[in-house]
Amino acid sequence: MTTKVKMIIKDKFWIVEENGDRIGTLSLNDDRYMFSNKVETCYFDNTQQIKKKFGFNITWSDKSSSTEKVVDTKLEAYGYPTSVAPYNSIYDVKRRLPLFTKSEKSKSMYCAGYHIIKFNKGWVRSFCPKLKTVEQYQTKGPFKTEFEMKEELSRANS
Repeated sequence: MTTKVKMIIKDKFWIVEENGDRIGTLSLNDDRYMFSNKVETCYFDNTQQIKKKFGFNITWSDKSSSTEKVVDTKLEAYGYPTSVAPYNSIYDVKRRLPLFTKSEKSKSMYCAGYHIIKFNKGWVRSFCPKLKTVEQYQTKGPFKTEFEMKEELSRANS
């Protein structure tokens, strides 16, 4: 059984595959690795701990095959993940929001990172919402990881 770790964002985010099937994701935040799948989320200080926990031999892949796309561009603005390569990144100090546009000429601003937004029916999760939405509704965020956002969402809904 071979487990392959494909780089998506250089030195930040990988897809973990086992025999060609995706089994989870691996990210590096603040010098700690976070492995996440449908069952659990685990934190590790180094790759040896990952190998010890799961007992598999990891093949680190930094090059893509002809059918795989590795993103060369940073998908983040001011340390927060974005859904696309950001253009016109600015940091709104007053609202503490990393903002970006999705193209060079776009006028629509988006908020980088994970957020939770309170609509009429309750709190919902959001990834890179429009600034207009964040201004219109009560929100919490931004969060650097989906895990942090989910923790805050569970607190908000309790």
